Amino acid sequence: MLIDERRHHILSKMQQEGRVLVSELSDTLGISRITIRKDLDYLESKGMVRRTHGGAIPPQGSILQDLSFREKEKKQFKEKQRIAKAAAALVEEGTCVLLDSGTTTTAIAQELKRFSHLTVITNAVNIAAELSGTDFEVIITGGTLRKNSFSLVGPQAEDMFREVHADILFLGVDGFDTAIGVMTPNMLESRVNRAMVKCATRVVAVCDSTKFGHRSLALIVPPTAIHTLITDDQIRDEDVEALKALGIEVIIA
Repeated sequence: MLIDERRHHILSKMQQEGRVLVSELSDTLGISRITIRKDLDYLESKGMVRRTHGGAIPPQGSILQDLSFREKEKKQFKEKQRIAKAAAALVEEGTCVLLDSGTTTTAIAQELKRFSHLTVITNAVNIAAELSGTDFEVIITGGTLRKNSFSLVGPQAEDMFREVHADILFLGVDGFDTAIGVMTPNMLESRVNRAMVKCATRVVAVCDSTKFGHRSLALIVPPTAIHTLITDDQIRDEDVEALKALGIEVIIA
């Protein structure tokens, strides 16, 4: 097992069980306890775990729970609608739009229906269905369906994004730490999201203010990979200042 694979395994186990123990990881992976401790120390240095005696737990303020689409849909509904309208205002007729899966990006898809000619690429089966009645060219990736988020993940989805280019990406996130970056609770989702970022000219993170100051399991990209953020008016002033200091355009919806 490669180092990155081993560390991903550690994070996944912590997501499932709420903690990890050095002794159990050592026995399961057939790796020395010294090596496991070094892995945990590394992950703690990146803010992804908090070391405890004999193991590690999620860092304070982290979001490990992978809520279902229906559960997320009920949260900050009005804020998501305003964010969606502001996102649609960045789109021009005839452009290629890349939509990540999620409740905010689904709201954006609904707002995009006022356009006549767009190409929309997505890994979300519900978004593809939402746009099926339009004249858009809708391109959906292959991959394995994550029923929690209606998204397609895995190597097939990642490969798709190596072959396309989008003018603008709307990226929904579960956690945004201005020091670390944007995050999601699922490792496979983070890999697909990272591939999306690489193929887009403009990367727009869309998330309500409750996502700030929280860390989730898997890092998607550091904050410097984000060009624009659209959020609601409850975002803290210090977060806005930190984002602008990184060169990120902040749009308050």
